[in-house]
Amino acid sequence: MSTILNTRLAGALLLGLVSAGAAAQTLTANDYKHAESFLGNIAGPLVDHAVGRVTWTDDTHFWYRDHDQNGDRFLRVDAATGQVTPAFDQDKLATALSTALGKKVEANKLPVSAYTVREDGRYDVTARRKHFVCDADFAACAEPAAKKGADGKPLAKEPGLASPDGKQEAFIRDWNLWVRDIATGAETQLTTDGVANYGYATDNAGWKHTDEAIGVWSPDSKKIATFQQDQRKTGEMTLVGTNVGHPTVDTWKYPLPGDKDVTMIERVVIDVPSHKTVRFQMPPDQHRSTLCDDVSCSPGEWDDVRWAADGRSIAFVSTSRDHKQEWFRVANPETGAVREVFGEKAKTYFESGNGKVNWQYVPETDEVIWFSERSNWGQLYMYDLKTGKLKHQITSGDGNVTEVLRIDPKSKTIWFRGVGKEKGRNPYYQQFYKIGFDGKGLTLLTPEDADHTVELSKDGTYFVDSYSTIDNPPVTVLRRSDTGATVKEVARADISRLKAAGWVPPTAFTVKARDGKTDLYGLMFKPTHFDPSKKYPIVDYIYPGPQTGSVRTRSFIPAHGDNQALAELGFIVIAIDGMGTPWRTKAFHDAYFQNIGDNTLPDQVAGLRELGKRYSWIDMDKVGIWGHSGGGNATATAMFRYPDLFKVGISESGNHDNRNYEDDWAEKWQGLLEKKADGTSNYDDQANQAHAAGLKGHLLLAHGTMDDNVPPYETLLVVDALIKANKDFDLIMIPNAHHGYGEATQYMTRRRWDYFVRNLQGGTPPKEYQMAPMTPPGG
Repeated sequence: MSTILNTRLAGALLLGLVSAGAAAQTLTANDYKHAESFLGNIAGPLVDHAVGRVTWTDDTHFWYRDHDQNGDRFLRVDAATGQVTPAFDQDKLATALSTALGKKVEANKLPVSAYTVREDGRYDVTARRKHFVCDADFAACAEPAAKKGADGKPLAKEPGLASPDGKQEAFIRDWNLWVRDIATGAETQLTTDGVANYGYATDNAGWKHTDEAIGVWSPDSKKIATFQQDQRKTGEMTLVGTNVGHPTVDTWKYPLPGDKDVTMIERVVIDVPSHKTVRFQMPPDQHRSTLCDDVSCSPGEWDDVRWAADGRSIAFVSTSRDHKQEWFRVANPETGAVREVFGEKAKTYFESGNGKVNWQYVPETDEVIWFSERSNWGQLYMYDLKTGKLKHQITSGDGNVTEVLRIDPKSKTIWFRGVGKEKGRNPYYQQFYKIGFDGKGLTLLTPEDADHTVELSKDGTYFVDSYSTIDNPPVTVLRRSDTGATVKEVARADISRLKAAGWVPPTAFTVKARDGKTDLYGLMFKPTHFDPSKKYPIVDYIYPGPQTGSVRTRSFIPAHGDNQALAELGFIVIAIDGMGTPWRTKAFHDAYFQNIGDNTLPDQVAGLRELGKRYSWIDMDKVGIWGHSGGGNATATAMFRYPDLFKVGISESGNHDNRNYEDDWAEKWQGLLEKKADGTSNYDDQANQAHAAGLKGHLLLAHGTMDDNVPPYETLLVVDALIKANKDFDLIMIPNAHHGYGEATQYMTRRRWDYFVRNLQGGTPPKEYQMAPMTPPGG
């Protein structure tokens, strides 16, 4: 009788929850399977003829992958004639790769991510993350023979930095720089004095440490501008693996804010034929970039270094430790003599663009094109190379120059991407422009009201433009870069199959920021079975920046993470780019400078409350939040500092105290660490563990135990504080996972859904639902 009474009571409680809101329910495995169908690995292949990227092989030819329900076709386009032909014989390549891989490869599903034609007619093909050399007729493909060590086992081939002529590549071995002849495989050592933690061209930003060689080849492929990186006194980070027996230990250099000794670089030029090293006549420079938090913002690239076309000089920009001061300098590669041309000091932090280092070295006209946000917008300025004096401003008005993609000293023309320059359009839409060195002749080359991605031909005559919006799939066209005139429509994406599967686009919205005046732009994801007569819990997906925002893109993509998938389980999911994120004005980006514990949360709160008033179907008594990395940090902050609004939070891999995160990122946004006489510092308030006692709701913390970006100790600091505050919380530590969770991604996604269903919705998730792998195996 007692059992019957308890069952009836539980049933009555469940019925009460269901009647109180649409979301309280018992979900089945079929409900989760339906939600899973909205993830990118399932939804993405349902989009036909969307050109992800093109690869220009010369001035007039490019290739791309065309996908539809029948599989993939690799196509080659002649820009001059518009003719489209197969890039290669897919049947023959599939047969050759099947033999080389020892596994059946289907011709319409080739796992090819890159290919180039060699001078001898053979092909270099990258497939399933392996490099193959294939015969000209694809009779056979084979991996280049690997060098063997003393034990007879194959040695891993170091990643190479290819020379402009494509004949050699630089690489690192035993802390020294080498070159490899690509055709023969012959290797030559260029430096001999590299030692542990004082090596040449090494890539270590702390949060990122790779085997890539960092440098810039001279145009004639005879010299390499690089550095000897001194991290001998830099502090270390150590992670310990999980395994049976003695654990594996990973230790590397990882400087922290406030450290007396941080990683420094000594600039050099290495002459490849003579093996001669020329050191620049200047003190060691900070390991800093004008844009990102590594000297290399892209694999192998040293973004703040530019050779003159004749190879007689090198321009570079040095950045102060706090990112406020920049120095534009020119060096003589034969003598190492350095001349300082001009500098700029920012009140907060200096950045040279959005997504690309934008300054340009133009010795042909004795000029420097400089990027600055001094006017509150990112603009281009022209400086005199000889005197260092400002000549004139090139771009002006509202909106930012985001990426300078090409300059032509002969015609004195600049081609650049920009945002916010067209009135009445979404201020985040990227457009493509050209303008003269003199600031005249500004021309919009991409007129459609959409977000544009462009790829210029090698000589700059043409560009491929793929434009779309969140609800309109991409159209890809070939245009002329002098006028923007369309030469040919390359592809028009078809989302018929995606729509047939139930897909709906997110809804764009605007709300006011914390100041009640500034417009914030966001996306809202509603269930496809949305019923406006019901109330739905709302989940805020957050990434606070400052280097990017919560809204992943304004272009068309079939899945924005798992936002729509989570919505299918009975939630409203939103993403808002708050103040403190980029792409808008400098003042907008500076909103929480030196107060990174802000995490855009005043804007998230303001936006949520405005949406709650605007829409009766949002249940403001059931507000959740989640994010990863910086979003994990912000989620914990929300749960601790705004506990009456945020009831459930999932904090993944958060950098909860930036005193324990690498020095470059934190010192740029929070400033140099300053300790006061009373023992406090300017970093104290941003630390989440200092506010853990404020927790009232349900909080799930997660972290990979081998996270070499944000070390897991960040989350354990919060765990320690929560225990000391006697707070209930949940914790998932994923053994041996890095910053991304790899094979555990689907597990963590399922646990995230379960947590919101159970604790925010008041529902019951299916027991241990098994999700499909997030990415295709071996792609």
